Amino acid sequence: MTKLKVGDKAPEFKLHSTEKKEVSLTDFNGKPVVMLFFPLAFSGTCTAELCNVRDEISYYNNLGVDVVAISIDSVFTLAKFKEVENYNFTILSDFNKDVSEAYDVLYETFAFGMKGVSKRAVFVLDKNHQIQYIEEVANAGDMPDMAGLKNALTSI
Repeated sequence: MTKLKVGDKAPEFKLHSTEKKEVSLTDFNGKPVVMLFFPLAFSGTCTAELCNVRDEISYYNNLGVDVVAISIDSVFTLAKFKEVENYNFTILSDFNKDVSEAYDVLYETFAFGMKGVSKRAVFVLDKNHQIQYIEEVANAGDMPDMAGLKNALTSI
């Protein structure tokens, strides 16, 4: 698999949301998108990252940017996670790991010997869904560079 890079067209996907609806990248045609891959619902850093986005959602909304968070957790787990944390953006289940594989952000082995968990990664797509920014966080316990993400958004 070829590693995605800035300038590439983002791979299309179809996943189920916490509302149990099928969502595809084409549903966001004509709008910039921030895609946040995260390892696991209810874990400390993942919760902190998504709460940061929740608390700053007006920033993304004011730029006309849709935020989509993706993990390999089930739709049911993610729905409870969204409810408990009051997330105000789309959360998608990549339970079969197809999208994480397509974006090349899948750990072979994660904590506790778990296999096939999404890495913490950020993709910023312009309105044509061309990749404008990529950050793959080396240590899953670290937060992404939110300033770098916001800087990327100001240039699209």
